[in-house]
Amino acid sequence: MEAEAKLRRLEAIVDRAGIAERIEALLPVGVRPRRLSARTLLMGMLSVACEGRPAHLSRVHEALLCLPEAEQRRLGVIAEWKDGPHLLTYRQVERTFSLVAGALAKAEPDGEPCEALSEVLDALLEASVELCGEPETSSYAVDWTDLETFSVPPPKGGERCADPEAAWGHRRGNSPGERDEAFYGYYLQVVTAVGEERGLAVAELVRRIQIGSCEVDPPAALLELGPLHRGAGEDETAAHDAKAAELARHKLGAVSGYDQDGYRRVSCPAARGKLRCPLRPASMALEHTRPEVISPPEHPPTCCEQQTIMVPPEVNAKTAQKHDYPSPEHRRSYARRSAAERAYATVKDPASNDISKGWCRLTGLAPIALFVASVFVARNLRVADAFAARTAEEERRAAVGLPPRRHKRRRKSTAELIGAASAPP
Repeated sequence: MEAEAKLRRLEAIVDRAGIAERIEALLPVGVRPRRLSARTLLMGMLSVACEGRPAHLSRVHEALLCLPEAEQRRLGVIAEWKDGPHLLTYRQVERTFSLVAGALAKAEPDGEPCEALSEVLDALLEASVELCGEPETSSYAVDWTDLETFSVPPPKGGERCADPEAAWGHRRGNSPGERDEAFYGYYLQVVTAVGEERGLAVAELVRRIQIGSCEVDPPAALLELGPLHRGAGEDETAAHDAKAAELARHKLGAVSGYDQDGYRRVSCPAARGKLRCPLRPASMALEHTRPEVISPPEHPPTCCEQQTIMVPPEVNAKTAQKHDYPSPEHRRSYARRSAAERAYATVKDPASNDISKGWCRLTGLAPIALFVASVFVARNLRVADAFAARTAEEERRAAVGLPPRRHKRRRKSTAELIGAASAPP
């Protein structure tokens, strides 16, 4: 009965997303009717992901054959032919999947998903969030990770490989003792729900994913003042916060709101009387207690030559934040970004789903993206169930007068553990 309940939940996600009908409309119609429907194929892919199996079509075929006989007949896994019942074959699974992947791929691949594929991924994940329960938050954490392809990288001679949509990327090793390295594959980005600032905890469900070739670079940093480094002391933190506050006071000042197209006008801080600058003669009459630009640029930017400048929406989208970067308020709010890291950790866990190299032996953006979306749907279900169980346990302890369960803190840092392990005997 538990297996049937899990199957019903997966069916509810597929039907709520409404993607099976849209995919079927994109598939070619042959002389003979196709045996396996897109809906049943998606059910098999989700079942494989929920069981923590690798993303192999043979596993999808096996998962469909493991269903109860009544469910197999209902989903079309067992069909009645003239000579009696006929069981679904692997070649039929492979055929339907190749048609689906081909319909959702671009005619001329460029390393980015087409609109139809993006709509399918969004609808599938949104349906899982709706089924698990809408998180009571408007805050989200966004981050990217590496997604290696199973294909061998192309040789240096420039010849094509099995996955021409993939490209060489670079991943950073942020943990102590971990080195930066190159990989061949895709960049995977997720949008994960997080709790509001000083708000209650919510189920950290992944709402959107984006998969693209590593040839598409992430946006570069806009400000010179970098974030506070890990392990900074109190003095370093105080000095950094003072610089952040100074930066916030003397940034470009807004002189208008955002228009309907996302544009906004800003002006130079010297023109607004915030500091003294030789390029703005009127500002030199300000008190000497104001900061002064000692070495103005030889070739001043546009903001130094005009009273105001128009900032386009692509820049405003990166700078329009609740807190100034990298102020202490921004740092505390930015710490919630670890929810995205936890999302990656749950899909790179050998104990459940592990999307490391070899997990999916298919190549191409569309086939990999479909299986990755299935994994995040399964991950959302697990996270929602665990969050509901924790919430119920906390309510039970509060009802009987017990204190909340305390989280155990690590007594030693990761660097100390690595140093102890690598120390000579």
